[in-house]
Amino acid sequence: MTDTRDVLRPYEASVTSPGAFDAGVWFIGRIRTPWTTRDECPKRGDAAHGPECGIEIADPWVPALDGVAEKERLQVLYWMHLSRRDAVRQNPHFTENAVGTFSIRSPLRPNPIASSVVRLVAVEGNTVIVRGLDCIDGTPLIDLKPEFGAISCDIPPQAR
Repeated sequence: MTDTRDVLRPYEASVTSPGAFDAGVWFIGRIRTPWTTRDECPKRGDAAHGPECGIEIADPWVPALDGVAEKERLQVLYWMHLSRRDAVRQNPHFTENAVGTFSIRSPLRPNPIASSVVRLVAVEGNTVIVRGLDCIDGTPLIDLKPEFGAISCDIPPQAR
């Protein structure tokens, strides 16, 4: 079965990838969520009422969790490993127009990096329990940071 999200919609455009990469990324763990397909995932996670999800930190990165338990909210950076990487114009609502990839939060990106600000529930060994994620089970983890420095979506643009 073909996933229709991988087929260009009217007015969309894709490019050929450059070939070589400019940098490397280490996946430092995996994210555990109740969702096994992209269709099941929420568009945005709910840090207040969403399900508890686990962020499993892999060796040798476990010592980097020291101090995380004192944080209230975390920024999670993860790799949307099932996404196409060639879309430059997208038509997310199947209209008679398309917009540039950088103007929307679609998972189809040259570098499929996602960011979510989540609420910390607990740290149990090498697992960080949080609420507010929106990715499928097994998603590779790129980084975990305390929230400060991240701009909250709850702040109106004029107040930033």
